[in-house]
Amino acid sequence: MARDLDVVSRRGRLTRGALSLWAVLIYVFLFAPIVLLVVFSFNANRYGTFPITGWTTKWYGQVFHDYQIRDALTTTIRIALEVTAVSTIVGTAAAFPLVRSRLPFRSGIRIAMVLPIMIPGLLIGVSLLVLFTSVFHQTLSPTTAVVGQSVYTTPFVLLLVAARLQGFDASLERAASDLGANTFKRLRYVVLPLLAPAILAGALLAALLLAASLCLIALAFVLPGIVRRALRLVPRRTVT
Repeated sequence: MARDLDVVSRRGRLTRGALSLWAVLIYVFLFAPIVLLVVFSFNANRYGTFPITGWTTKWYGQVFHDYQIRDALTTTIRIALEVTAVSTIVGTAAAFPLVRSRLPFRSGIRIAMVLPIMIPGLLIGVSLLVLFTSVFHQTLSPTTAVVGQSVYTTPFVLLLVAARLQGFDASLERAASDLGANTFKRLRYVVLPLLAPAILAGALLAALLLAASLCLIALAFVLPGIVRRALRLVPRRTVT
């Protein structure tokens, strides 16, 4: 019996060690490129490759002196804040009737509201492009970008807040009502403080999803131009 326990304990230690090593390798795989980008940003070599010829911060100065990059960064931050605010407000407000009301076909309405999660983002983008340009005859602008991103991020906030509402203890509201609190005070002092973690998590998730979408857009449209420009700057070697 003791031998069996020792074998199980040894196997358990080996399994935990292997899983820990695997987890470390996954984190290294995920974060090593980010660390390299940070290191290369201080590299005096203009091509951002090894070997590191020196350390400098002049690239940051050039970035912030470029008006195009400043405008792009300002627009990105403004869109991110607006999308986060819209998604949080709309998702939180929509969670209440979906959980607490007795709407007919409530399950169908919930599926319809979270449908953007199940639809590929490319299809959503093309549909919104056709809607804005062909149906509403609107020019593409930061406002249309906010609307399009909010369509994609709002269902995530809705699901998080609705999950928290389903586990909400209704007796707390009844106790507040017995103490003389009206609907507004119950919402302000009882419901919203208890929902605050879910609302905050939804807002952060919406911001992260937006950042991921913008990174994909940058990789798809901006990175090829940067690579072509860098290749033109590389001196060509003549073969003799």
